[in-house]
Amino acid sequence: MYQALYRKYRPRTFDEVVGQKSITQTLKTQVASGRLSHAYLFTGTRGTGKTSCAKILARAVNCEHPVDGNPCNHCAACRSIEEGACMDVLEIDAASNNGVDHVRALRDDAIYTPSEVQKRVYIIDEVHMLSTAAFNALLKIIEEPPEHLIFILATTELHKVPATILSRCQRFSFRRLLPEDIAARLGYVAYQEGIDLEPEAARVLARLADGALRDGVSLLDQCASSANGAVTAQFVYDCLGLSGERLTHEMLLHIANHDTAKALSLFSRLYDEGKDMGAMLDEMCSAARDLLILRTAPKSGLAMLSGVCTGPEAEQLAGRFSQGELLRMVTILQETMAGLSQTANLRIDAELCLMKLCGPALQTDGESLNARLTRLEEQIASGTLTVQAVPAPAADPTVWEDEQPPFPGDLDAPDAEEEAPAAPAAETPAGFWPDLVSALRAEFQPPVRGFFAVNGPITPVLKDGVLTLAADSEFVKTMISPPEVLQTVGRKASALLGHPVRAAAALQGQQFADGHDRLEDVIARGSALGDRMTIK
Repeated sequence: MYQALYRKYRPRTFDEVVGQKSITQTLKTQVASGRLSHAYLFTGTRGTGKTSCAKILARAVNCEHPVDGNPCNHCAACRSIEEGACMDVLEIDAASNNGVDHVRALRDDAIYTPSEVQKRVYIIDEVHMLSTAAFNALLKIIEEPPEHLIFILATTELHKVPATILSRCQRFSFRRLLPEDIAARLGYVAYQEGIDLEPEAARVLARLADGALRDGVSLLDQCASSANGAVTAQFVYDCLGLSGERLTHEMLLHIANHDTAKALSLFSRLYDEGKDMGAMLDEMCSAARDLLILRTAPKSGLAMLSGVCTGPEAEQLAGRFSQGELLRMVTILQETMAGLSQTANLRIDAELCLMKLCGPALQTDGESLNARLTRLEEQIASGTLTVQAVPAPAADPTVWEDEQPPFPGDLDAPDAEEEAPAAPAAETPAGFWPDLVSALRAEFQPPVRGFFAVNGPITPVLKDGVLTLAADSEFVKTMISPPEVLQTVGRKASALLGHPVRAAAALQGQQFADGHDRLEDVIARGSALGDRMTIK
């Protein structure tokens, strides 16, 4: 009968346990010196060796001929325990035996001396699944156990174990395994099984294992069972329904270019090939996270990369995004993946996600506006966005003295030597606000109409063709901020002044407080330059 590889290659000694040397060395020393605890608690994520070490420890404390703290695995006691035939070493699954009655039965049996071996050992896996009453029933015997009794508790959720249990156990925290350690172990298993596993494929499997060796060996078993030849990285992607690093990089490149058509075309091809959409979005999220780390900590963050995006190409791709854009991408991808289990049409949700990623202008939330603004700011700072001078019209002979003109935000006032073009006044003209209030009160209905009064909660500030409605509270600002309200105000103000006026809402003293106002200011000041420049 075929045996799964993760069971066939389960470690049999402490020396065979991968990536937990500090823990295995301590356990070997305790076994060799005889200074054993009556209760152990093994914690850590799945597939890191908790149950394997518990079984090895159960054999080691009962081995007739231990070798430097390791079980010999040849004596009668070791063979009996390994085969599950020893009645004095019991492995209990707390997930299915979590009631107080099960623990009471265990406690009643534990007081008897072992009949076959030296120590009676109880291995309770997933101990956090025990009920509160079961923990209370277990507490007394763990506190004062017989000399022949050893408890080994294992859990993946330490926070669910009561403090009264924690304080009576020796705790060992199993860490997540490094991808290099997992890849090396996969290479060993492949060699023993005669599997032609390429090094790149081993690295991909190690990355997908996410720190759990058992997951990596199970993935290797799945791929090897369907491979006719060598197990390559591309074969791993095809077998597991993943898009792969190259196609993920291509998708991110389309998103960086804001090319929605190509992104949807690539997604359609991957969908037709049967790729798993959840896995594809997860790869994109991991890649966006790697790019964000490269932007934030280009040198110190290399050790934190997941491996989806690495090398010079990843560094070039990271330069195509701003930090605000990458944060927005990760947020959207995580929200989409969280909702996949509840949606009726996975494809529509994934396509909408790609449209949002490729077109920040489709959304007006704070994160999208901040992403657009940070992209613009970084392009200006790096010089990729330049302002190029063009010949001025005959009526306005203004020329730029420098080859590179200043940013539009620096053009609040014209130079004294050049002819100043006609511009709206820097202050609100006399009588303008009462006339505008009369016109607006005829246009609006309550409650908006009530905010527009000569001595009301709004203070008008007219400058550079922008009429800022400075509200005295956040509530007033919210009520006058809808686009239809501001458009009406701008239209009436333009009719009264005889030139175009754009209306904006802000708090008094905080005219450009949020990302929306900052972006609107950049656009307005850029538009004020007219035909004198072009932005490339």
